[in-house]
Amino acid sequence: MATARELIAGCGLPLLEARMLLERALGVGRAWLIAHDDEALPGDQVTVFLDWARRRRDGEPMAYLLGEREFMGHDFQVSPAVLIPRPDTELLVETALEHLRGIAAPRVLDLGTGSGAIAVSIALARPDAAVEATDLSADALAVAAANARRLGAAVAFLPGDWYEALNGAAPAPTYDAIVSNPPYIAAADPHLSQGDLRHEPPLALTDRADGLAALRQIVRGARAWLKPGGALWMEHGWDQAAQVRDLLDAAGFVRVESRRDLAGIERISGGYL
Repeated sequence: MATARELIAGCGLPLLEARMLLERALGVGRAWLIAHDDEALPGDQVTVFLDWARRRRDGEPMAYLLGEREFMGHDFQVSPAVLIPRPDTELLVETALEHLRGIAAPRVLDLGTGSGAIAVSIALARPDAAVEATDLSADALAVAAANARRLGAAVAFLPGDWYEALNGAAPAPTYDAIVSNPPYIAAADPHLSQGDLRHEPPLALTDRADGLAALRQIVRGARAWLKPGGALWMEHGWDQAAQVRDLLDAAGFVRVESRRDLAGIERISGGYL
């Protein structure tokens, strides 16, 4: 019978990752694991841990193995059907909330919601907001809806591709803010075959073109759905900020700017009507 100390030492993973996986397999906390690290563990739970450890050594993301990832102070459930929420994307939520400050009962649209991290975080921060979120993937919408229910966020989820998800309604000045973290990695980018990206859904990562196709579509359709003074903010690649600003300028947005993440990279760009 294996002990926690033996499993952690022999699994071939960094200490923190090994402890996190073993805690999840056993259903215990860190304090219990430390206090009982020399006790024999149940065989079925050892088997689960060893399987997870093997998958992690093969490169499967920790978030998928654990089934969750923290974002904006909330734990979001994730699966291979959705992109793993990343700290960089919190800048998009913070910028949207900054714009919504002072707007009573705002309406917000999140395009390509994935796990729902952006839409749910906005809804939790602004309970008075009417938040809608779209996604082409039914599996992704199921994950997002489950997150909204579990966290107590009021979000309406709509199936479909970008603005087509709005049920074909005649465009009207409807939203105070539109936000999106669309697929922006170019199809030929070698990073798609490296690290966590190997395991994440391709539909959420790449437009299968030059990396700007989805961004162009979102910018092109936004004016029809934004109220006067409304804002469009989008996440994009590390080297795409100038191109996205050009798209916004050409579409008639004003006060166009990019904002940098904690690493100093221009991570999001947006503008106002």
